Amino acid sequence: MRVILVWACMVAMAGSCLEAAEAPPGPGADSKAGEAPSAGPAAEGIWQGAVGEGFGRAAQSLSVEAGASGGLEIFGSRQRHDMALMSLSYGHMLSQVKGRGHWYRGNWELRAELFGGAQFSPANEYLVGLTPHLRYDFATGTRWVPFVDLGAGVSLTGIRGPDLSSIFEFNLQAGGGVHWFLQDNLALTLEVRLLHLSDAEMTSPNLGVNGVLGAVGVSRFF
Repeated sequence: MRVILVWACMVAMAGSCLEAAEAPPGPGADSKAGEAPSAGPAAEGIWQGAVGEGFGRAAQSLSVEAGASGGLEIFGSRQRHDMALMSLSYGHMLSQVKGRGHWYRGNWELRAELFGGAQFSPANEYLVGLTPHLRYDFATGTRWVPFVDLGAGVSLTGIRGPDLSSIFEFNLQAGGGVHWFLQDNLALTLEVRLLHLSDAEMTSPNLGVNGVLGAVGVSRFF
């Protein structure tokens, strides 16, 4: 339960940042002296300018990833649960570039992820889940585009005691990664996340399953 409360606070802070980012900029905030403001039509493509300068508001993506999660005995869990997972996700930008002129300039993105796989230690069990994510993609001006990510969704699993006791579990995820753009619309994606499974104490035992997930995949933007 403490993990869920911590995650809820993190999501609330992210929402506050999003609300602040949507506030209209002051006069001339998005342009330097002597420069014309950015052309509107450019924002409708994948990029607002060159690769890495920030995504257009209409940009979307499809990603396929595979990886493994190393189990952790934290937050009260009694076993290490090692898993192999794959995922398919869809993303859509929520905004044009925010924070122009600052190191944190970038885009907010909403993503939906379907994932599945199996625990292979300490026993063979299945895991499938569906998770919405809120992601922030940094605009670096290069082909390397880092991001941070928070997600919360639902899962079905065969993992049981001593850490879980029901087929239905919530999943909480937090992490970050980077897109390396091989082409203007194609990127190699690397990411690391903290993965937590529990059912908010609806059943007992509910000590939770925790792990660090490392994944690699391909993302296509359009």
